[in-house]
Amino acid sequence: MTGPCTGWTLGEWQRAYLGGAITPTALRDYVARLPIQDPAWITVADGARLAAQFAELEDRLATDGRGLLPLYGIPFAVKDNIDVAGWPTTAACPEFHYIAHATAPVVARLQAAGAILIGKTNMDQFATGLSGTRSPYGLVPNALNPAYISGGSSSGSASVVARGFVPFALGTDTAGSGRVPAGFNNIVGLKPTRGWWSTRGVVPACRTLDCVSVFALTVADAAEISAIVAGPDPDDPYSREDPQRTAPRPCDPMTLAIPDVLEFFGDRHAARAFAATVEALRTLGAHIETIDFAPFRALADLLYQGPWVAERIAPLASFLKRQPAALHSAVRTALAGAMNFSACDAFAGEHERARLSTLVAKTLRGFDALLVPTAPTIYTIADMAGDPQGRNTRLGFYTNFVNLADQCALAVPGVFREDGLAAGVTFIAPAWHDQALTVLGQALERELAAPLGATGRRFLRPPQARPTLSRSVSLAVVGAHMRGLSLNGALTQRHAVFCECTRTAPCYRLYALPGAPVRPCLVREALGASIEVEIWDIPLGSFGALVAEIPAPLAIGTVALADGRSVKGFIAEAFAVQGLTDVTAWGGWRAYLENRGATDP
Repeated sequence: MTGPCTGWTLGEWQRAYLGGAITPTALRDYVARLPIQDPAWITVADGARLAAQFAELEDRLATDGRGLLPLYGIPFAVKDNIDVAGWPTTAACPEFHYIAHATAPVVARLQAAGAILIGKTNMDQFATGLSGTRSPYGLVPNALNPAYISGGSSSGSASVVARGFVPFALGTDTAGSGRVPAGFNNIVGLKPTRGWWSTRGVVPACRTLDCVSVFALTVADAAEISAIVAGPDPDDPYSREDPQRTAPRPCDPMTLAIPDVLEFFGDRHAARAFAATVEALRTLGAHIETIDFAPFRALADLLYQGPWVAERIAPLASFLKRQPAALHSAVRTALAGAMNFSACDAFAGEHERARLSTLVAKTLRGFDALLVPTAPTIYTIADMAGDPQGRNTRLGFYTNFVNLADQCALAVPGVFREDGLAAGVTFIAPAWHDQALTVLGQALERELAAPLGATGRRFLRPPQARPTLSRSVSLAVVGAHMRGLSLNGALTQRHAVFCECTRTAPCYRLYALPGAPVRPCLVREALGASIEVEIWDIPLGSFGALVAEIPAPLAIGTVALADGRSVKGFIAEAFAVQGLTDVTAWGGWRAYLENRGATDP
């Protein structure tokens, strides 16, 4: 499929909708151009499914307005082990096929933000595999070179993002399924802290370890999707509350650990590409030290050599009794020893996991993140067929330990291999350091300015990189808290960081509140305008203290921005501005202060 929308990032989709260049219903033609026989898809949205989503989107637009729909009309895809009401779920096993009655919360939150689901994607059957070749719906080739594997198990989701069909897609990640395909297809793969995103409505692989993940063309896009999807789910027993601590910000310079012994299984192209990426980070000023990688490897071995392989088969036991022949041959081999573990083995495995996880945490103490190759090597499809089990095991060398150690991870493009294939790298950190990884990933992304997936488009360095504090709140300030004004110290003293100047959606009015200092009141009204604001990131641990200082009639609410985003910000209720001076016509508080006393424009 080709077209003017192919390869767009989230920002480009948002600007196209805001500028009126496209409408959501134009997606009918867009989806109609999808190649029907493309092995990346298992189900593509038909006219009825699209029409139902368009109708729901228009209802939300009428009720909530554009400002509360940051993903308005943006297409996305989900891996076919994630339920969507009225859509089939197969987990890449035709005999397992069922029509979902409810939508997984991760998908529901995206749709509530305005996104349009256009298809469900192919995968290694039952999310068991890292190659992308274990599906009866066809193997998914590499987006850059179809002779090579795409990586799995989230092969289809990575492929449709890498080729620009959608700006983002959901995958899952238990052993590396949301990272290995990102590394092979030159895109971003974010594996969040386990339990931060709901896994309800996902066909389990290892229920205690499973994560939903996201693929995107840029780190910023992956982070934006995470901000929408993340959050506790009271009906998911494995969901976890964000502890709302201010996690450490990356050091200046960033301090990274790399394994003392790097394994590439003889792949010199992969070794040289990783070394070049490490040098690029050193150019950025990163401090890099080697660490003992032995406990990480020992922990990784537990995933398939320990009792967790039994957890993979537990939810499928009754199905496989009825239809044992439904398993793909490579998946059957991978799970062959699952029934040989006892309850004692399970406890012994958990005790060893806890011991090794403690060693891993001690080893990484003092580092911002561990940096590893996303995968040690890559294979052709033909080579993979010759030794599907052994080569699949190798692909998880740098991924299998992460969920067992309760860590988060961000896979990003690295320096390309000399043979033209992608060679991604992954930043890994303790749980709840997800946003810190975003800072590290964006730094490397800006330095390399690599192509976006396989779209042929290049990453464009933003004129001003937006820093993202770990566990922070993006806050829109409209008056005395802006740079250079009287209350700005209330932000800087709390280590808030200025991000950007921008404007609200055209649905606000600005009033002058008398007093010392004089302050503005921002009110949402039907006959409004776009008002200048500054966006600051304030550590979550300091946000409550700032809110406590805000005097009536001001308050903190949700502010809709002109580009479709929604952030927290200073607002007031309409009743509070009766009799106040309306200064909306100046377009912002600075302009009003500079021209106070002049004729209203």
